[in-house]
Amino acid sequence: METTESFESLIRTEFTARNTYLNTASNGLLPVRTVAALQEAALLRAEGRPLLPLHEDVEGCRAAYARLVGVPATRVAAGASVAAHTGVIAASLPTGAEVLTVEGDFTSVLNPFHVRGDLKVRSVPLERVAESVRPGTALVAVSAVQSADGRIADLGDLREAARDHGARTYVDFSQSAGWLPMDADLHDFTASVAYKWLLGPHGAAFLTVPEDFGGLTPVLAGWVAGEVPWESCYGPVAELARSARRFDLTHALFSYTGLRRSLELIEELGVSALHAHATGLADRFRAGLESLGREPLPAPGSAIVSVPGLGSRQAGLSEAGIEVSNREGNLRAAFHLYNTTADVDRLVDALAD
Repeated sequence: METTESFESLIRTEFTARNTYLNTASNGLLPVRTVAALQEAALLRAEGRPLLPLHEDVEGCRAAYARLVGVPATRVAAGASVAAHTGVIAASLPTGAEVLTVEGDFTSVLNPFHVRGDLKVRSVPLERVAESVRPGTALVAVSAVQSADGRIADLGDLREAARDHGARTYVDFSQSAGWLPMDADLHDFTASVAYKWLLGPHGAAFLTVPEDFGGLTPVLAGWVAGEVPWESCYGPVAELARSARRFDLTHALFSYTGLRRSLELIEELGVSALHAHATGLADRFRAGLESLGREPLPAPGSAIVSVPGLGSRQAGLSEAGIEVSNREGNLRAAFHLYNTTADVDRLVDALAD
């Protein structure tokens, strides 16, 4: 873990935002090292040099993400979106299977189950998801942190309820990977995009599966899913990878090359330090809102703060150099490693006007 001084020094070196950026729940900022890696990758293509280093970066990302979520790299698949990973899970369910979801959860976690048309998809409020697992529930799908308002799911209660009723669990870490400590080994399936709190480019996402693959069929498998990819380019794949790589999608090489450097930064700083930093700023913002007579939606312990009735201020704040989100009329601010107390105070002052 970095000391406070080295933490702040590294952040000043790695980030070059020209505004007050409080919108990581939409997109994370790219570190300087990541931008440099993307530029070098583009030059490889432009100059016709071998791209093997970019393929090696995919494996470096797989290993780094595995360390981050606490599972062996053999259980991590590298893809492009959570929706695609959800689709693989949805395709594995038998006709009539019940999927329990959360009302208002992010579409990528939900829609592949709905478009099947022959599944029983049931939605309940987040605070009732554990108590709503029942005999016959095949799968519970939920985001660890809700995108719209930052509420954190009680994954312990959910896991216990699912175990008691023989249901599998699928958790989306997209709004938590990078600031909230997590353990993918506690769930059957997990997924995450990399362009938010993991500070990577668009086009990279991860899926974790059990050692026995949890009954999933690699319905999107292409040549990269072969045990020997370069011998799997023509005709049907003779042998699928013996690891979770059988669920890989063709890799967006530039994205993974950049992401590898971003994950290195996350590991250098440590998720525990990032958690303390981000949630400390979020709490400072909540205190500032209280001084303005405003009350955010309840999301204790979250790095995301959503304030009812202020979403209409988003455009004006952006013009003033403060980036936040408008989610269904709520102002959403998200705090990460590159934010400071000055950023929080500037937002509070702007909202006071």
